[in-house]
Amino acid sequence: MKSLVGKRYWLVGASEGLGAALALEMSKHGVELILSGRNVQALQNLVKTLPNAALALPCDVSSQDSIDGAITMLGDIDGIVYLAGLYWPINTKGWLTSEVTAMADVNFTGAMRILGPIVPQFVDRDDGHIVITGSLGGFRGMPGAIGYSASKAGLMTLAECMHIDLKNTGVSVQMVNPGYIKTRLTDKNTGSMPFIMEPDEAAKIMFKHMCSEKFSISFPTLFASFFRLLPIFPNWLYYRIF
Repeated sequence: MKSLVGKRYWLVGASEGLGAALALEMSKHGVELILSGRNVQALQNLVKTLPNAALALPCDVSSQDSIDGAITMLGDIDGIVYLAGLYWPINTKGWLTSEVTAMADVNFTGAMRILGPIVPQFVDRDDGHIVITGSLGGFRGMPGAIGYSASKAGLMTLAECMHIDLKNTGVSVQMVNPGYIKTRLTDKNTGSMPFIMEPDEAAKIMFKHMCSEKFSISFPTLFASFFRLLPIFPNWLYYRIF
């Protein structure tokens, strides 16, 4: 296990939910934090509750100008965690272009924008830690999730590409694939959400993974085991199930 004590991390998408819970968990373990999101007041309120040094740095991942402005104030960091995400349950028969495009822009393209200035710095100095938040819903196309499932699948593939390319360097890449976490996003769901977790419970699992040498983790374990098998299901069986 590696220690993150005294390290400086940028959490992107930290104003609420899993991001805010992870900020508290990391701060309790001696990590200095820069917290970004669009909700300025929520970020500032969160900073006041943290036991270790933290800074609120508002940033909109859908805007390159906003990202560029944040980068100029960021300073040196040891790691970055991408947690920003949007979600609406949308079926293809009820396609909503603005929501679907927003999910793609924040969940996937936003990560590209954020990582663009950061990755070359890490590579040049041969040191850095990149953590990307995927989802169990990204393992295969899910019903009623045309924007979310597709964007998370792209994000998870990005993490795998980076992990392969940066293997045997000083830059480590990790991926975290949670299931349902009780947030304002999952509050939009009307159906059943098996094994739904509280944000603080998920944050503890995520932080423990960040201190490990493993590339990816999917949780909760029992629920994740089913999703991890989906890519090897023959198409006829997968489509019949869903």
